[in-house]
Amino acid sequence: MDFAHSAKTREYLQRLQAFLAEHVAPREAEYRRQNAANAGADWTQWREPGQMAEWKAQARAAGLWNLFLPDVEHGAGLSTLEYAPLAEAMGRNEFTAEIFNCSAPDTGNMEVLHHFGSEAQKARWLTPLLAGDIRSVFCMTEPEVASSDATNMRATIREDGDELVLDGRKWWSTGIGHPHCEIAIFMGLSDPGAESHARHGMVLVPMDTPGVRIERMLAVHGEYDAPHGHGEVVFDNVRVPKANYILGPGKGFAIAQGRLGPGRIHHCMRAIGAAEHALELMIRRGLERVAFGKPILQLGGNLERVADARIAIDQARLLTLYAAWKIDAVGAKQAMTEISAIKVVAPNMLQAVVDQAIQIHGGAGVSDDVPLVGLFALARALRLADGPDEVHRAMVARMELAKYK
Repeated sequence: MDFAHSAKTREYLQRLQAFLAEHVAPREAEYRRQNAANAGADWTQWREPGQMAEWKAQARAAGLWNLFLPDVEHGAGLSTLEYAPLAEAMGRNEFTAEIFNCSAPDTGNMEVLHHFGSEAQKARWLTPLLAGDIRSVFCMTEPEVASSDATNMRATIREDGDELVLDGRKWWSTGIGHPHCEIAIFMGLSDPGAESHARHGMVLVPMDTPGVRIERMLAVHGEYDAPHGHGEVVFDNVRVPKANYILGPGKGFAIAQGRLGPGRIHHCMRAIGAAEHALELMIRRGLERVAFGKPILQLGGNLERVADARIAIDQARLLTLYAAWKIDAVGAKQAMTEISAIKVVAPNMLQAVVDQAIQIHGGAGVSDDVPLVGLFALARALRLADGPDEVHRAMVARMELAKYK
């Protein structure tokens, strides 16, 4: 196996880093000031900062658009391993991936439509998503059950003539508060009597469909993650055409597995990029601030903490690149151990590195003057999103024990 960057990766990475240095870094504080106007729980008043629209137009004009999609017609044609370093570069800030139309949940939803959608579904929804004209949401997690076991899902999909009738309550539906969110992928029970992994379906639901009701946005560490939000939404006797089924009843879990493999690589590589940013901020702060006659980095074992952070980041990167390589080589189904392992390692590593960076910053670390609080919240949420640590550790253990049967 070879983790060296391909020629295509090197070219894209150079262009991406130059774009970030020229366009994004000088105006990051401006974007955060613009987005501060979205503070508060009233998501109906949230607006996308104008700076984001400018960046998106510049990124698209520069050919840095839909880089995640391996399809050469609509994306950059990069393999999972080739895209991984680009995801890392986009992960330095929590909003950067969106600039290049490479942010979750849109990336996963676009992959679902690209791989499993009908031609009509692609024309209606994939095309505007690829263009960045609309945003999307994935509605799976439910408040009434332990969603770490997706077979607990209670939301239902039933057929009524030429229509599908959807009922259920979902929450932590990321992106549902965005003013441009127009389409949801709803997952629910389509055949409750079938085998546990053949009971579920996925259905496309336009957000303006009667019966879709967003009840609230959920705060993470006291912040609402505007202008995207994580919402609680009710589907009450929602009717859509049968043509909105993705593949048909009973296919939900198969689609989800195809969606989650590369998506977890993206999450983890972005986490590694965020950790690199946190370490950089930590070192700069520790060198410029003096206490008790010495730079802070030379006090209290802080140099060892820098070393530990570097080691942990590099370990996480190598494991994630290995998982990406294995997905490309043998498919996501044969890389379940590695995919689950990185989902444990990368967010925990990010949380630890950011925590140390906050400590070095002192009071500034828990303020909005630096992005560390947002990165810490991201790390902590990632330890739950797409399956909690415990579920992924159980998967790794199960695969390991299977070798001894």
